[in-house]
Amino acid sequence: MANYFVIGGDGKEYGPVTDADVRQWISEGRLNAESRVKAESDAEFRTLGLFPEFAPAFRAPGASAPILGPQTSADFLERDYELDIGGCISRGWEIYKGNFGILFASSLIALLLLGVCGAVFNLPFGNAVMAAPLALRIGYGCFYSAVLTLVSGPLMGGLYLVYLKTIRGQATSIGEVFAGFQRAYLHLFLGSLAVSLINFACMAPFNFVWQSRVGPLLLQMQHMQNDPTGIQNILPQVLSATTHSLPVLFICLLPMTFFTVSFQFTLPLIIDKQMPVAEAMKTSWRMALKHWWLLFGLTVIAGLVVALACSDAASACFSPRPSAWRR
Repeated sequence: MANYFVIGGDGKEYGPVTDADVRQWISEGRLNAESRVKAESDAEFRTLGLFPEFAPAFRAPGASAPILGPQTSADFLERDYELDIGGCISRGWEIYKGNFGILFASSLIALLLLGVCGAVFNLPFGNAVMAAPLALRIGYGCFYSAVLTLVSGPLMGGLYLVYLKTIRGQATSIGEVFAGFQRAYLHLFLGSLAVSLINFACMAPFNFVWQSRVGPLLLQMQHMQNDPTGIQNILPQVLSATTHSLPVLFICLLPMTFFTVSFQFTLPLIIDKQMPVAEAMKTSWRMALKHWWLLFGLTVIAGLVVALACSDAASACFSPRPSAWRR
């Protein structure tokens, strides 16, 4: 039987207590998914909702639900936290395996809808913009990003809600992917818009260089679809222009990465804690800065895991099948 240590509402540490004690305290409302707990084998405290063994207790009729009312940055900024990158990855994998159906389906629906909306917003103007003046091409990129946030903000907010409820062991459904359109739509849209515009501003120098050097060459290649020789002749120019654009890209990625990591909790705070957009951005910024490098490392590693998984899936889909399968 495992033993646990608990941080009580008075800030004091209690324990060791058994898993049966923890379940009883959950049912009595003395603990909720945000209570700080650690097992004897753990090096640090974490929220009780991250323990898969207690997920069924939160679904019980008498279980205490976490506070969902509006909260301000003052409720968070006085706190500190520990971030164990390896522990986050391993716990995330366990939660994903245990709730594969709803997490996979919710993510797939959100990504497909974003892809469809992106195509719908871009199709009427995309080809015409390629031949437009430089200023109009850059301005269209900003406009396109802003329009897409009308859907991406509330949609990603709903997806975060599904993730958060799953982590806490609360009942959820695929339909909650669309919860952002019913609750906090304006703030989710504005939060997504603000972060998108910040990122666009960071990348503006690269966009200028790319559109002025590489854009015209790509347009020429598009007009040479029936001229393979012409495309072959222009390819070295495209490669040269792309190579000369890379240093600007790397420089622009530095501030964009900083802001992306610092503001990544904006939408979760809006959908989960019902914070106004300015409050959510301030809270995300200040909490991320407490352990920014660890958070950056976790973001990079999680991104690499997703990229490798997608690469393996693509390879499995498009790799040649054994000859026996073709009989």
